[in-house]
Amino acid sequence: MAFPTHRPRRLRRNETLRSMVAETRLSRQSLIQPLFITAGHDLREPIGSMPGQYRWSLDRLPEMIDTLAELDLPAVLLFGLPATKDTEATGAWHEDGVVQQATRLFKQRAPRLQVICDTCLCEYTSHGHCGYLTADGQVENDSTLGLLARTAVSQARAGADIIAPSDMMDGRVAAIRAALDAEGYSDVPIMSYAAKYASAFYGPFREAADSAPAFGDRRGYQMDPANRREALREVLLDVDEGADMIMVKPAMPYLDIIREVRNAVDLPVAAYQVSGEYAMIKAAAANGWLDEQRTAVESLTAIARAGADLLITYYAEQMVRWGCV
Repeated sequence: MAFPTHRPRRLRRNETLRSMVAETRLSRQSLIQPLFITAGHDLREPIGSMPGQYRWSLDRLPEMIDTLAELDLPAVLLFGLPATKDTEATGAWHEDGVVQQATRLFKQRAPRLQVICDTCLCEYTSHGHCGYLTADGQVENDSTLGLLARTAVSQARAGADIIAPSDMMDGRVAAIRAALDAEGYSDVPIMSYAAKYASAFYGPFREAADSAPAFGDRRGYQMDPANRREALREVLLDVDEGADMIMVKPAMPYLDIIREVRNAVDLPVAAYQVSGEYAMIKAAAANGWLDEQRTAVESLTAIARAGADLLITYYAEQMVRWGCV
């Protein structure tokens, strides 16, 4: 009996051929590097649970700006650690907030590099939640929208190229869009954290951003990991409210959600390979259990294959240094 005509292995014979027929390709232009900006002086503080990542004070930040510009990375996502916190999240929207100052530095020193500002309040509130609280300790959705809009406008005024609300308040995209338009920033796009899950994979980020809630958790406003259909409702609501890009967070545990979102919308889709995903690869590699480079590349390829156009990852800088993009 003749051997079957089709031999898929023919196209896997060598590295060049495999690369030629690859269905998913990682691109440098799809990578976004998150950065933590902290109050203080002369600081490049290592983040213990995220080896290779640092908190940067404003006076040391030019080092990193120059590095990212030299590597020709296209974008950064900025998070802030203010000197003081209060119930009004003043550090989030103040004109001299750490993120606003960092944004101005980026635009002065590397104007082509796109600055995405995380628009949230938990790093800036004394209680660590993402808005005003009710008497029983719940986040008050509607009154919080004004703070988020005020924060977005201050970030745009500082030069932010993209506003990225991550709070998961209902109606925040519409409120932010209206505020930006009213202040003359109608050209500033919104990248919405549309499907943001209440995930255990954020653990290292809590240390990095000093943003753990003082009490309770965020399950009352972030999504239940059990829900898929709800993610599509959240995404479509944000599209209707004027989002220009959609994000799914985390990434690897939610590849099915990324694919569902990709199939449902024609906007650019971003996925965030979060701190816990990064930390697990780092820890396994440090123990000799995994090859770090191969695992990082494979995980990011899977996220792109699921449908993500943009990859927010702490490996962005390293991917360029490895020559993988």
